[in-house]
Amino acid sequence: MYSAELMGYADFEWATKLNRLMLNIVGIWPNIHGNISDRFLSNLRAIFTLLLMVFIGIIPAMLSLVRTWGDMIATIDNLQFTLPLMTGIMKLVIIWRKKSDLTLVLNMIADDWLKAKTDEELHVMIKHTQYARVIIIFGYISMTIGCSLLVFPPFFGTSLRYMTNITNPVKILPLHGDYFYDENHSPYYELTFAAQALLILMGFASYNGIDNLLGLLVFHLCSQMENLKERFINVRQFKNFNDGLAFIVKDHIRLIKYFNIVESTFTFLLLGLLLYFGTSFCLYGFLIVTILTEGHEMSIMRFIYLIAAVSVISGYTCLYCAVGEILVAECEGMYHAAYDYEWYMLEPEEAKSLIILMIRAEKSFRITVGKMFPMTLSTFCNLMKTSGGYISVLFARQRS
Repeated sequence: MYSAELMGYADFEWATKLNRLMLNIVGIWPNIHGNISDRFLSNLRAIFTLLLMVFIGIIPAMLSLVRTWGDMIATIDNLQFTLPLMTGIMKLVIIWRKKSDLTLVLNMIADDWLKAKTDEELHVMIKHTQYARVIIIFGYISMTIGCSLLVFPPFFGTSLRYMTNITNPVKILPLHGDYFYDENHSPYYELTFAAQALLILMGFASYNGIDNLLGLLVFHLCSQMENLKERFINVRQFKNFNDGLAFIVKDHIRLIKYFNIVESTFTFLLLGLLLYFGTSFCLYGFLIVTILTEGHEMSIMRFIYLIAAVSVISGYTCLYCAVGEILVAECEGMYHAAYDYEWYMLEPEEAKSLIILMIRAEKSFRITVGKMFPMTLSTFCNLMKTSGGYISVLFARQRS
């Protein structure tokens, strides 16, 4: 028994390690085993990250945005950094406030890995965790490439930024920004460069880490719903049908509580994610189409960066819409298992007990966007169509 618990704990650590590494950087990982000192240091890192993103990122970027407002291309170039910073701050604050709720969810995940289970149930949990890990690894790779493209080119006197007479500084920094001091002179330039490099790292960790946390939580819920369906299908293995059904209902109620916490935590984050995606897709699409149709000068490296950026943003959004679709499918599988059960072979009182389970299982777990509409592939397609339509609006605005 003790060996099984050790193996379960090792499996839990394996399942959450990559998420923990990224979110620990910005101090918002819900540490279920931490003491007062660990919580204090985590909050300190979160405060530092928030201040860094506000005073080194958002405020200088907004001042630069005001100064370049008349130039459409320069404004869009500014927004491609300002919008993800604003979204990252929103995510950081919400997850920081919800750490106690997420701690309950992670405790449930730990309990699922530690409790006794069959080899088939363990295989299902590992399978869904592998899906989440693939997303996380993709996030790590995109974060590394993105940080490198923003930080290293300024060392060689170049940048992915759009340079104009207004925004072209004496010394190039990774990000746009107007500061209350002359950042072109030493040691202010070196300090600002280091602060912006740290900001980029923390911003990527906050943005990608929170998205990956959602993937971990939803895929674990999918694995538990699949295992619950299999337990119901094999409910005859229990000595008493009512006892087996009571166990399944109790576990289903626990998963409902789990889902409600995840839904309440991420619903408004997903609203911000879709708003950011829709705006960014429109802006990036406008830049790319302008280059291809009107021959605007742009380096090959910057053009590749734009293509890669819109692909990553679209891929992530599509991925989480697909995750929401998978969760709905797993819930419908539980409903169909109850519906297809051979109730006519049960005693009348036992058959009646299935009705309550069927009524509740009919209501699927749907991750919603701002409590308004579900996160599904249909939502993603509609958003792509709407955002693509607004590209023509930007063309009309530029020509007027």
